[in-house]
Amino acid sequence: MSGILDLLNSDLGKGLVSNLAGQTGQDSNKTGDMLSMALPVLMQAMNRNATASPEGADSLLNALDSKHDGSILDNLEGYFNGGVDESEINEGSNVLNSVLGSKQSNVENALSQKSGIDAGTVSQILKMATPLVMGYLGQQKRQNNITNSSDLGSMLGGMVKGNSPQHEQSFLESILDADGDGSIMDDVAGMFLDGKTSTKNSGGISGMLGDLLK
Repeated sequence: MSGILDLLNSDLGKGLVSNLAGQTGQDSNKTGDMLSMALPVLMQAMNRNATASPEGADSLLNALDSKHDGSILDNLEGYFNGGVDESEINEGSNVLNSVLGSKQSNVENALSQKSGIDAGTVSQILKMATPLVMGYLGQQKRQNNITNSSDLGSMLGGMVKGNSPQHEQSFLESILDADGDGSIMDDVAGMFLDGKTSTKNSGGISGMLGDLLK
């Protein structure tokens, strides 16, 4: 199973990063670095939601069959041309709220601290990127013939494991388990400070977190 960061290293991912940077006036490298931290967290959160209950898995399966079947990836330039449609931004916001819940602001602030992109722009980038990420998941679902919750959980877990060894998955869990009292900021920032976040050189999240989490 390919890791989620393989998306960013593909031609599609490079186009995604370039367009998101252009939409928000950010540097492409900083945008790519931020997404290389964000996507594994989103995959881990989706995996937890899907495996926590049959309802959560069924909801995600239905979404990938209907709204997010992967067709959105067929016309990336059209998605960004003239600015991302407000309906897509709202859809991205709804997915993020569903996936991250009360942890959303903590995650966005942590990403902001490390990437150097202000938290409001981080939130904007994630809202625009999420419908495309969901489309990618829908595409992977079809290609891997995923039809039930067990296989869906395996697919999502594999997309995290494809880029991060076990000690880094534990780190992803620590973000999602934070109690929201503010201490997550020091913990997450400290873990990220040693990271080399470039998707070109780091080998994904492994390069960012490996030394500190061994």
